[in-house]
Amino acid sequence: MRDDRRGGGGFRGGSSGFDKGPREMHKATCADCGKETEVPFVPDPDRPVYCRECYQNHKPQRY
Repeated sequence: MRDDRRGGGGFRGGSSGFDKGPREMHKATCADCGKETEVPFVPDPDRPVYCRECYQNHKPQRY
């Protein structure tokens, strides 16, 4: 007999982080184009925030 009460993540049981419902969005102004955008985090006034289009020009390259 298998004991399914073991905790843990993965695809069965446990929390995968994708079942928390809609994320709270916060308004911000893009540091490049000045367009108002929404981001899923509280913007830090000391760091730039970019809209979706401008972020493509700033995101780090993957190897």
